[in-house]
Amino acid sequence: MGDWWHRNIVEPGKMPLLLALASFVLTFVITRTVTRLIRAGKGPFGNVRAGGVHIHHVVPGVLLTVVGGFGSIAGGLQGAGAAFSAVVFGIGIGLVLDEFALILYLADVYWTEAGRKSVEVVVMTAALVGLLLLGFSPFGVNDLSQGEVRDRASAIATVAGNFLFSLLALGKGKARIALFGVVVPLVALVGAVRLARPDSPWARRFYVRRPRARARARLRAYHHDRRWSGPRRAFQNWIGGRPDPTQGRH
Repeated sequence: MGDWWHRNIVEPGKMPLLLALASFVLTFVITRTVTRLIRAGKGPFGNVRAGGVHIHHVVPGVLLTVVGGFGSIAGGLQGAGAAFSAVVFGIGIGLVLDEFALILYLADVYWTEAGRKSVEVVVMTAALVGLLLLGFSPFGVNDLSQGEVRDRASAIATVAGNFLFSLLALGKGKARIALFGVVVPLVALVGAVRLARPDSPWARRFYVRRPRARARARLRAYHHDRRWSGPRRAFQNWIGGRPDPTQGRH
């Protein structure tokens, strides 16, 4: 274990990334715990207000992200300064993404159905950073042989191919597959070759005169959503709390 740690984390300079990921996840867990206690009226916690204005935790999150980001650029990848900046950056990102839905909708939707976007973005971010930490790199660059790395044409073709697959998957309404396909080779290929979601730009452009493909896309999307929407919602409720039936404020 010690040899793996030194070979894969310490030597490649991934310690700041590990610290940022750990502080990001821990901050999100603590923040959600506190906000759920506030929502339930338990514990000593309460909303922060200044002059009658509710100060959302995205505000200190942005400040910490700025400090940690500039600190990491100035401090490089090694040393105590880099480690400290990584922790500050991770805490800031945890606070910001916990209220991602508020930024997206420009409204206090924290405990509403729309607020699930925050949980989804946090989970996706943690998963992608974890993949980067394990050695994956965007667009399959890590899978190139030494000969391919020296051959610029092969390297460019590999990156462009994976990028194209990710764009196709995104155009077919499969954002999660497209996002993971950027980091994990061939994942986006699955989304690129399968039927598009019926409400995707691809379906609106290419399925207009193909009623059979349009019907198959609707049927596949229906079965997929019926199979996975329940477990996904239960997972999001477990992480972020069950949303209110009507819009509420935390």
